Amino acid sequence: MSAPPLLDREPEPGITMTSAPVTNVTPAEIRADEKFRSQLEDRALLSGPNRRLRDLQLLWSVAKDFMIGFRGLHFVGPCITVFGSARFGEDHRYYKLARDMGAAIAKMGFTVLTGGGPGIMEAANRGAKDAGGRSVGCNIRLPFEQSHNPYLDRWVTMEHFFVRKTLLIKYSYGFIIMPGGFGTMDEMFEALTLIQTKKLKSFPIVIMGSDFWPEMRQFMDHMLKGATISSEDLDLIKWTDTVEEAVAHLQEKAVTQFGLRRGQVPKSNVLLGETALEGVH
Repeated sequence: MSAPPLLDREPEPGITMTSAPVTNVTPAEIRADEKFRSQLEDRALLSGPNRRLRDLQLLWSVAKDFMIGFRGLHFVGPCITVFGSARFGEDHRYYKLARDMGAAIAKMGFTVLTGGGPGIMEAANRGAKDAGGRSVGCNIRLPFEQSHNPYLDRWVTMEHFFVRKTLLIKYSYGFIIMPGGFGTMDEMFEALTLIQTKKLKSFPIVIMGSDFWPEMRQFMDHMLKGATISSEDLDLIKWTDTVEEAVAHLQEKAVTQFGLRRGQVPKSNVLLGETALEGVH
């Protein structure tokens, strides 16, 4: 016999069933919440049930983000995505390392793709331009001012974080993880999870700046000892501090392993308003 619905069950002996306390919400609090949600589409999307028409509008907002991203990034060529913090200035050694890495990626023939903002993202895009390569950004609209960095040949600006993250992975054949915060962690583990679960081919993931990551490496070893990941999962990561080792790993895993044609991109159609990125053939 199947169990009765939860609400029809008798309470367990000795347990008193009480309802949750009801808190009165003032009109001012309601207005403040509505104002907060109205400022960004992501806020409204993530705030629970909306009116049916509003949810339909939000669904269109997500579809629009994807369409903008698809049209903007379809012809930029095979990319290597660089993830990292927006908070490092140009005098910081991690900025300089990311700039060197961006130049090396461009010299390999790849387009450098970043989140389009400042810090590590700017550094990688700047390095690509230093080397005469292609530089692309996928920016995000935030409640505080964030504009794209000045070293981009092309950029798109997204309303939704999860759409942006999908696009940064969709067009990439490898991932460089520089020191960063919550967003960088989110992007790194998203890529690792997609590869681990076979949603994505085993494209290379290179983590740079080893003095920033010792606790993370220890925690990954802890997860391995706890059997929540396997040794094969850790093999997905290349840890290095040198641009040369990173390039060699990208060459082996992103080019040789998959027979990647770095210059092969779809043909654009001017009748549809499509334009290829300069230098992509």
